[in-house]
Amino acid sequence: MSEQADAPQDEEAEQAVDLAAFVDWFRRVTPYINAFRGKTFVLAFGGKAIAGPLAKTFAYDVNLLASLGIRLVLVHGARPQIEEELREKGIESRYHRGYRITDADTLDCVLDAVGSVYLEIEALLSQGLPNTPMAGSQIRVIGGNFITARPLGVLDGIDLQYSGAVRKVDVEGLKAQLALGNIVLLSCQGSSPTGEIFNLRMEEVAETVAVALKADKLVYLTDTQGVCDREGALLDELTADAAAELQNADWLSPDIRRCLPSVVRASRQGVGRAHVVGYAQDGALLQEFFSREGIGTVVSRESLERIREARADDIGALIALIEPLEEDGTLVHRPREVLEREIDKFSIILHDNMAVGCAALYDYGEGVAELACLAVHPAQRGWGYGEQLVERVQSRARAIGIKRLFVLTTRTVHWFIERGFKLEEVDQLPPQKRQMYNLQRRSKVLVKSL
Repeated sequence: MSEQADAPQDEEAEQAVDLAAFVDWFRRVTPYINAFRGKTFVLAFGGKAIAGPLAKTFAYDVNLLASLGIRLVLVHGARPQIEEELREKGIESRYHRGYRITDADTLDCVLDAVGSVYLEIEALLSQGLPNTPMAGSQIRVIGGNFITARPLGVLDGIDLQYSGAVRKVDVEGLKAQLALGNIVLLSCQGSSPTGEIFNLRMEEVAETVAVALKADKLVYLTDTQGVCDREGALLDELTADAAAELQNADWLSPDIRRCLPSVVRASRQGVGRAHVVGYAQDGALLQEFFSREGIGTVVSRESLERIREARADDIGALIALIEPLEEDGTLVHRPREVLEREIDKFSIILHDNMAVGCAALYDYGEGVAELACLAVHPAQRGWGYGEQLVERVQSRARAIGIKRLFVLTTRTVHWFIERGFKLEEVDQLPPQKRQMYNLQRRSKVLVKSL
């Protein structure tokens, strides 16, 4: 009887935990929603993503991104569908330097396959059944002659015939459609001013469009989770230079080898961020965009991490970082007015323009200063940010002639000892700090000579 009575209580407790987690998640993604509204994302994906089991949920996620006010250009490929058309007609599939050799018969197969995939994507994005994420959706999908193509011609003595490259992008036309809230859907083909149709590489179409639009993000959905090292470990962040060194690596998957050169070129030509994300995981786009850690590889022109001195507009971010540590007693409470008055004493570390850590330097004169308020966001602990902040504070201290740096801590004594600090007695503190010492907290005093 008691077990039966306990069951509803257990269910209610689980529901309460789930609801609390949901509310916490929603609050954490709000900064991303605000940051992405009105931004332009170019999403590129091959025919395998559409032929896979997650095509429908991918459409749901695209619909959600559009509903949040993100301007979307979708660029699709159709490689497996083209291969199937060629097999059915007994035509050999031939490539040269990564480009399909497209004669007239092959072009017919390309047009059939690309048209079929285009219509399938359009249908997926037009769903609106009740009890689905796209119920009530009013989003329009627009296609058009936004891409002007040119023939690749003869490479190394081989005529690629109807294989082409992007000659021009109708930027104004694309911007006009995006401003209306429409999703623009582009395929891997384009026409020339002479009226001929050319087979284009999906990766290069997406790259060229993203650069022309000065897109905030260029995303490739690939057959692996992201770019991996030789041991198969995911590389979650790369600079364009680091990605360029990897683009010919023999351990990379075919999808990665095709898209990585475009990622590098786009990053170097001003696209805000380039992402490589696997299409085989449900919700991969949402996890990549709306979490600090992401799920794939993000490539930027320069490192996503940077440290600088805090400014007045960082007050809110500082409070969010240190408040949890104040509540659990790790840090002493600092009212907002104190932070506003002492903001110039703080250094802040940013990851993809979001504050993930902070530390402060207080000068007590006579060559002695305090390293205070060291805090790192829980999701980024273990990433080395704390050590980087300590190094930053030490550099600032040396620049103003500080010879001894001290820190007060109740919980991280060993962490500081491992970084060159030594335990001292309270009477080694500067007189002003000694008078402020909280006997109830009984913080340990650690000192490092600079």
